[in-house]
Amino acid sequence: MSTGERDFKKLIRQDVQSMHAYAIQDSMGMVKLDAMENPHRLPAALQAHLGQRLGAVALNRYPDGRVNELRHALADYAQMPEGFDIMLGNGSDELISLLAMACDVSGEAAGSGRPAAAILAPLPGFVMYGMSAQLQGLKFIGVPLTPDFELDEAAMLAAIAEHRPSIIYIAYPNNPTANLWDDAVIDKVIAAAPGLVVMDEAYQPFASKSYIDRIARHGHVLLMRTMSKFGLAGVRLGYMMGPKALIAEVDKVRPPYNISVLNYECALFALEHAEVFAAQAEDIRAQRTVLVNALQALPEVKTWKSDANMVLVRVPDAAKTFEGMRSRGVLVKNVSKMHALLGDCLRLTVGTADENALMLAALKESL
Repeated sequence: MSTGERDFKKLIRQDVQSMHAYAIQDSMGMVKLDAMENPHRLPAALQAHLGQRLGAVALNRYPDGRVNELRHALADYAQMPEGFDIMLGNGSDELISLLAMACDVSGEAAGSGRPAAAILAPLPGFVMYGMSAQLQGLKFIGVPLTPDFELDEAAMLAAIAEHRPSIIYIAYPNNPTANLWDDAVIDKVIAAAPGLVVMDEAYQPFASKSYIDRIARHGHVLLMRTMSKFGLAGVRLGYMMGPKALIAEVDKVRPPYNISVLNYECALFALEHAEVFAAQAEDIRAQRTVLVNALQALPEVKTWKSDANMVLVRVPDAAKTFEGMRSRGVLVKNVSKMHALLGDCLRLTVGTADENALMLAALKESL
């Protein structure tokens, strides 16, 4: 080994070496329906207007107090309750990581005799909940859903009692199953939680209800959303609301200037034109109904109800169908290996009417 060479494997944590990186599929030249993106672009006139706004931004300066204008605009848009505050992240992924960092309490270091911090979430669910725990050196407890993808009340409450998690994630609706779970069970989970409960409403623009009108009942519940599904997936902006004192503590681990000037200017522009994005979400919900009805007419396909901009289906052979669709230029997500409950399942993003028609044709030809 030369002087300049190093055995980097001795420097990288063993658990990191054993992990798989978050996989992003190559979508070049494909009808891209694998990542729950809003398929609609800004109208041309608004693109030009936004371009002028971004061209005038002072890129030579660090982000300034205008980021607080975005915080206030998002609080108004989300109808945040009195006594609450809002924290911004470079996507929800960063907020999930920061929460794990803030709640990484060692039992011995705390001197309380309590077990080290753990994170709990139902499975199958968003992979970043488990990854954030692992990267922070925390224990992750995944509680399987029932076979029909509902919360397993008894199993959830038993896991909470046994592990006393610092954070419980409740996706509302869930990814990849696209459903809203039973509110009565959620209330029991919140009541039993010894730490924080995070209601993750990433898909709120497409859901039939939100937890925002109930969050003020609790002092230990945070509500997290993203502007990715709103229509700004490329901007990378997530936000989290909770009691002021709680947000103030979590905000201490946020890196300075984590929201770029381009991020917050794009987000402010979008909120100024919220009606455009609301119309896009309405179209996606309407297309979802058309898509679900068409899928339910296919005898070989089992289709679940959706409250998001995705539809979960089970086919006779997920790998064969996925490859068949990809060879026909349509990219969806094969989730069949994510969890035992997802055997032979594909996750289909709801696209435009034309994209959905191409997806259905590819699916039928690939079954």
